[in-house]
Amino acid sequence: MKNARLPPLVALRAFDAVGRRQSIRAAGDELAVSHTVVSRHLRNLEDWLGVKLVEARGRGLVLTAEGARYHAQIGRAFDAIARATADLRPTARRSLAIWCFPGLANRRLLSRLPALEARLPDWEIMLHPTLARSDLSRGEADAEVVYLDEVESNERVRAELLARPRVFPVASPTFMARYAGIETIPDLLRLPLIHEDSTDQWGRWLDLAGIPVPQALSGPRLWHAHLAIEAARLGQGVALANEMLVEDDLKSGALIEVVPSDIRLCGYYLVAPAPRWDEPTMVALRAWLHELSICAEGTGA
Repeated sequence: MKNARLPPLVALRAFDAVGRRQSIRAAGDELAVSHTVVSRHLRNLEDWLGVKLVEARGRGLVLTAEGARYHAQIGRAFDAIARATADLRPTARRSLAIWCFPGLANRRLLSRLPALEARLPDWEIMLHPTLARSDLSRGEADAEVVYLDEVESNERVRAELLARPRVFPVASPTFMARYAGIETIPDLLRLPLIHEDSTDQWGRWLDLAGIPVPQALSGPRLWHAHLAIEAARLGQGVALANEMLVEDDLKSGALIEVVPSDIRLCGYYLVAPAPRWDEPTMVALRAWLHELSICAEGTGA
């Protein structure tokens, strides 16, 4: 018999994140826990309620009718908690929370963050590397920088294309010294390829290059772009990278472009709530991004 009126808060937070992300793995990224922990919280909540909240559909999951109804109510409760917390917290030093895909956050923005802090001396800058999308309407972040095919503006959010950079294979000079005769894109298939979370990116890149994609592409999967690039820098194979992520390594000679190409996959977008787009803080953020030369002008996007 249940001896409490409320289920565990940690289970409710996991269910709320899954409902918004429609993905257990993305919910885990948001909550900074593994997807197995999120799955366990979901099972515990369903057992506590005696109701099925989610169901598998294809390669993902969706909320059941009961789950969708419960999620809407839970969401309003968390919104109320967020508003109450914001009203109570001291406002002497405000925070600017920026969610950003990990590769760009780690390899491009982090070292240049002091310039943004200088622009906003009274603000605490919070850079959060994550593959999850922020729910801007609920104040999870003030802005986000994402790497996607396309992001459209609407009445709630504004989106601006920052860059659609060229994507190309990179490796360390010492690694390439071990392989002779690598001159064209088909030659790459003779080399160890390094992948992110799946082989899809290499498959899409080869397809756009007009190269028949093998049924199976071998090589390690390292989940994040910055890990794949680091593995290439350490001489473990060839990784796909874009200009935003490896500019410094190319200049230093730590990485080289293996074969010439001009292929573009996704674009970097700045996304922020529409009502805040022209606030001084957002203007400063956009200006900072322009100074980093990751705006659409000058990148060939």
